[in-house]
Amino acid sequence: MREEEIPRNVARNVRMGTPRARRFEPLTVEEARDLLTVVSGHRLQALFELALRTGLRKGELLCLRWEDNDLTGGTASIRRTLQRTNSSGLTALPTKTQSSERRIALPTECLHSVRDHREQQGREREATGKGWSDSGYVFTRPDGQPIEGATLIRHFNTLLRRATLRRIRFHDLRHGVELVVIKELLGHAHIGVTATVYAHVRFHLQRDAIDLLGNALHDPKKTSSRPGDGDEPPLRSTRPLTLPSTTAVRHPRSPIRMNLAGLLP
Repeated sequence: MREEEIPRNVARNVRMGTPRARRFEPLTVEEARDLLTVVSGHRLQALFELALRTGLRKGELLCLRWEDNDLTGGTASIRRTLQRTNSSGLTALPTKTQSSERRIALPTECLHSVRDHREQQGREREATGKGWSDSGYVFTRPDGQPIEGATLIRHFNTLLRRATLRRIRFHDLRHGVELVVIKELLGHAHIGVTATVYAHVRFHLQRDAIDLLGNALHDPKKTSSRPGDGDEPPLRSTRPLTLPSTTAVRHPRSPIRMNLAGLLP
């Protein structure tokens, strides 16, 4: 129509319905703790911990390279995603959106597990010898080749069964850390569930958010009782795993002020 080949755009007559939001079932705090217990000692423990504690996407985790990590500064740069294409097989592609390319703060627990994973990968490299494929990826098969997304899902489903947890999608782990205060941590271009109010979060708030999440996931059974606690059993939450925060954020163009109240006990 712009080139005046046709008099009008007939596609304007097509009525599009509102897409139905896809349901998700995030883990509760107790379920998340059970999953962390089961993944302990697993070859991909560091990957599953990153997924649960940072909300990284499956493709972002599988495409994470050692050069992207600053283990001293405790950060990771998310620059690409690993996807299977019909033409090239497993391929590193740009992130989902421009805002998905980001730098995130890594929880202390993840720093420990990633360092352990690096040592484990070194042992696998020595054992494989000349058959090792130096792909540069953090998470690989025992021979250094990149991991298929379908393979990761099979491992994930096996761990869920081992922990006697209900079956959820791997992507649901992202909603386990859902709060507008960590929008940039998740790499969302915008968040519709916040009533279209955009919250631009500074990097230090990411650090606060993941520290709060780490405290929430800490198993109270492994913590020695403090004086005055008595015999009261630890609180158990059946609510979705959502980070507590009292941070109020204001969009520069919006008069709306949001108070992000904590939901965990």
